[in-house]
Amino acid sequence: MPLLVMKFGGTSVADLDRIKNAAAKVKREVDRGYNVIVIVSAMSGKTNELVNWVEQTSPLFDAREYDAIVSSGENVTAGLMALTLQEMSVPARSWQGWQVPINTTSAHSSARFVSIPRENLDTKFDEGMRVAVVAGFQGVSPEGRITTLGRGGSDTTAVAFAAAFEAERCDIYTDVDGVYTTDPRISQKARKLDKIAFEEMLELASLGAKVLQTRSVELAMRYNVRLRVLSSFEDTDETSGTLVCGEDELMESKVVSGVAYSRDEAKMTLVTVEDRPGIASAIFGPLADAGVNVDMIVQNISERDYEGHAGAVTDMTFSCPINQVARAQKAMEDAKAAGKIGYDDLVIDTDVAKVSVVGIGMRSHAGVAAMMFKALSAENVNIKVISTSEIKISVLIDRKYMELAVQALHDAFELEKAV
Repeated sequence: MPLLVMKFGGTSVADLDRIKNAAAKVKREVDRGYNVIVIVSAMSGKTNELVNWVEQTSPLFDAREYDAIVSSGENVTAGLMALTLQEMSVPARSWQGWQVPINTTSAHSSARFVSIPRENLDTKFDEGMRVAVVAGFQGVSPEGRITTLGRGGSDTTAVAFAAAFEAERCDIYTDVDGVYTTDPRISQKARKLDKIAFEEMLELASLGAKVLQTRSVELAMRYNVRLRVLSSFEDTDETSGTLVCGEDELMESKVVSGVAYSRDEAKMTLVTVEDRPGIASAIFGPLADAGVNVDMIVQNISERDYEGHAGAVTDMTFSCPINQVARAQKAMEDAKAAGKIGYDDLVIDTDVAKVSVVGIGMRSHAGVAAMMFKALSAENVNIKVISTSEIKISVLIDRKYMELAVQALHDAFELEKAV
């Protein structure tokens, strides 16, 4: 039989009524002739509750026990979903990560997939099982310990199963009805996209869009898994939601597909750093060792470049998540104390936001940056840092102008209009 993977997030299985609603969607696909692998998250709020219990019990917790505890929420949901489907006369069984098995690395709380053998599930499908309800977010290490994949890991689990079992499609059910040109809470003109390319979705996810977890999109792009994002709370059909697919499935698309934003950004500047070979490595090596996720980087022109004398200095600016500022500051201070780098001051600005435009059409169209900067200038929005890639332009601006900038860019590129 053809096979589908269906993933339900925490809000979609938040209580028994919502589990029944999700189960009805699964039964509909079974009635259409599909075998189904259902990936479930913990019921909404349960993972946070479990994390809080761990932290209250043991502030310096054992990561192995942490994973054993926080993964239990998915186990409960999987069992309840299987029982609900059985009550609907659908042959269903729940599966925990170790039962499949979902083989992962030993990196607790951030494990990565190694393999997902098909034999156990295929045997049960051959024996008449129509639905395998798999606990998302979890796996098993080579040592036989339960592991977890990090927050949002159920999306990644779903894509991994779709790839391993060569599923026709992977449907991600969530609390929104698709991928929009921008956040509808900011722009009332935001439009739901029927299709979006993997590369565009990956950029939007990494830039702040919360619809899909970044790792899941990376995996889908690598194995060409067609993803569909749709709502758990609406009646849906085969044309509902947004299809995330290869570029070859798209007709002519707009130059810019979406506007993303991230308000939790910080800008850090090392003032009067020695301008010499290896200085960038001396700065960003310690930041990497400290686990700081550096994004935008700008090195100012040095005195040597326009005066021609030796011993010149420069300023180095970079951005990072605001919750990593203290870690980044300590890494720089330690590097300075160890004599690896020298600087006069470390200037930190935690009142900034990142706004980005994304579109595969940028590859073949000139003038996107000029249009973006003109739109921001018209609203008197000052740009602090600029970063570009083949299909993305990002700017760092004062946080108070973030919503204004998103609206201005959405209007400038006329994203409310279809192609």
